[in-house]
Amino acid sequence: MAVHAGREDLVELGLHAPPLDLSTTYPARDSRAEAARLEEFAEGARPPGQPVYARLDNPTVGRFERALAELEGAEQAVAFASGMAALSACLLATVAAGRPHVVAVRPLYGTSDHLLASGLLGTRVSWATPETLAAELRPDTGLVLVETPANPTLREHDLRDLAIACGEVPLLVDNTFATPVLQRPIECGADIVLHSATKFLGGHGDVLGGVVACREGFARSLRQMRFVTGATLHPLAGYLLLRGLSTLPVRVEAASATAHELATRLAEHPAVLRVHYPGLDPLRPRGQLRGGGPLLAFEVAGDPHAVIGAVRLITPAVSLGSVDSLIQHPASLSHHIVGEDDRRNAGISEGLLRLSIGLEHVEDLWADLSAALEAGAARRAG
Repeated sequence: MAVHAGREDLVELGLHAPPLDLSTTYPARDSRAEAARLEEFAEGARPPGQPVYARLDNPTVGRFERALAELEGAEQAVAFASGMAALSACLLATVAAGRPHVVAVRPLYGTSDHLLASGLLGTRVSWATPETLAAELRPDTGLVLVETPANPTLREHDLRDLAIACGEVPLLVDNTFATPVLQRPIECGADIVLHSATKFLGGHGDVLGGVVACREGFARSLRQMRFVTGATLHPLAGYLLLRGLSTLPVRVEAASATAHELATRLAEHPAVLRVHYPGLDPLRPRGQLRGGGPLLAFEVAGDPHAVIGAVRLITPAVSLGSVDSLIQHPASLSHHIVGEDDRRNAGISEGLLRLSIGLEHVEDLWADLSAALEAGAARRAG
C-alpha cells in the first residue's frame, strides 16, 4: 500500500514517477463555470478538473493526501504547510462550529501545548488524564486531543478506552511518532489523525508539512480553513512526502529494531537513571501500537547538555523521523515553551533526553552514545 498508494493511474498516463505540478494558477476560457467551481472550493469541496488557483488545491498534493488517507484507513486527508498549521486548522474548525472547548492529555508536543494553553485561536482547554477525561467534557467541547506515544516521554494511551470516554466528542490523535505503520488510530475508534509530515512521513529532514486524516465532513471544514488562511502545502513538498511514504514501512521497522536494542542497553548503563521506551514496559496498553517504535527517551544522572555536546555520529538537533539519528534536550528545545511546573508534572525532567533513531548501524550508534554518556557523567563528577 505504501509503495503504490497515490500512483494508481500512472500506468494509464504512461508515467513511472508521479508528475509534479508547480502551477500557481489554472487558465480557463469559461469564467462563469470557473465562478461556480470557485464557490464549491470555498465550501470545502473538491470539484473535478483542475483547480482555479493553487491555494485551493494541487494535483500533486492531492496524490499525497489520497495515499495518506489510504494508509490511515480514513475517508479523506487534508495537507497543510506544517504540522502546526494542520493542528491550527483543526482548532479553528472547532471554534467555527461553536464548540471551542478542548480537552487535552499531557504531554503533547511543546508548541501544541502552548497553542492550547495560550488560547490564541479562541479555544479554551481543560487538561485531563485518561481517567478524568470523561468528567472534563462539556456541552461546548468540540475536540479531545491526545498524542500517543507522547512527545517526549513515549507514554502510551489506550485509544479504544479513550474513544469510549469521548462519547460523541471527536477524538484527535497525533500519530506522528507511531505512523500508520505501527498504529492506525481510526481502527481504534479515533475520528481524526494528525501528523507532522515533516517527521517520518517525509523521512529525510528536507521537507516541512502537516496532514490530517478524517471523515469527509471534517475534511470539508479543514479545506475551508486552508482556503482562507493559505496554509497550503507546496507541490514540491507534496511530491517529496509521497515519495517518503513509499519507504516508510522499511524505515520505521528498521529504526524500531535499533531503538529496541539501544533502549535495552541504556537500561543497563550506569549513567542512565531511567529509560522511556514502550517496548520495555510490561504494563503498556495492549493491542494498538505494534512494537516499541523508533523513538526513545532516557534520563541521565550526569549533565544532559554535556551528552548533547559530545555526540559525533548522532545529530544534535530538534525534530525526528529522519534517516539519521537525532538527539535533543526537550526542556531546552521542543518543550521549552511549556511552563516549568507543567513540564515537570508531565514527566519532562531536566535530565531527560529524546533520541530519534535513524538508519545507522546499531553498533555505530551505541559507540557514539556510550562515549557521550561517559562525557556527561564526567561533567557531573567534575
